[in-house]
Amino acid sequence: MRFLLLVKATEGSEAAMLPSDELIAEMMRYNEALVKAGVLVDGGGLLPSATGVRITWDGGGKKVTEGPFDRSGLISGFWLLQVKSREEALEWAMRCPNPSGSGWGEIELRQLAEAEDLTENEELIQQEAALKARLEQQRGS
Repeated sequence: MRFLLLVKATEGSEAAMLPSDELIAEMMRYNEALVKAGVLVDGGGLLPSATGVRITWDGGGKKVTEGPFDRSGLISGFWLLQVKSREEALEWAMRCPNPSGSGWGEIELRQLAEAEDLTENEELIQQEAALKARLEQQRGS
């Protein structure tokens, strides 16, 4: 099972304030524990929304909007975990240091949908499996 651990944006992350060396060291210890346990697939931080764009569909086409965006709902970082259960993912989430360093902080744990969760069409499920296999092969190269 794959889960995303999403770090919610703060005023500081949106203002491009750098984390303290202490917080980076604490996050590195957490990352090392995830790697040692074999559950970390990927992770990283995101630049402030001022550097991003949003693409929206309005019924008549696509629209591109430059950031910054309202902070509510924004993500400033993530971990992608591969674990055996929701409970294991929650255990790892509970071990996460406060990503803001102190005071207010929030992370969200969400399970990734697999092809079988989205369709019963076996052909589409097999296509998704083939794409994943090609991606793994490319990563190995």
